[in-house]
Amino acid sequence: QIQLEESGGGSVQAGGSLRLSCAASPYFYSKYCMGWFRQAPGKEREGVAHIAGDDRETYADSVKGRFTISKDEDKDTLTLQMNSLKPEDTAMYYCAARTGYWNCGFGVDYNSWGQGLQVTVSS
Repeated sequence: QIQLEESGGGSVQAGGSLRLSCAASPYFYSKYCMGWFRQAPGKEREGVAHIAGDDRETYADSVKGRFTISKDEDKDTLTLQMNSLKPEDTAMYYCAARTGYWNCGFGVDYNSWGQGLQVTVSS
């Protein structure tokens, strides 16, 4: 397993942008599946975006066209660029990795998780 640490959360007004980063240690292997999940108060955790070992990206319908997931191999990080944020995007956001697997999905097991960070979008 690897350790994941998210950064970049915070508060923003609706329509604004935030960029989340996820640093992996002791190594970042770009061929693993990695993803972002979120959990709003009183709701179940849901998948936001994931990127497979072949760099294929998948997004939840609710964020398509607004969020972009990417890997930065030079910085050993996974990023989530969030644009046109809406109040309903408010949640704790978690980075996750499926080490040992290149294929991805929202319903598959991820064996490494970050602690999460808060994203708050005000109207």
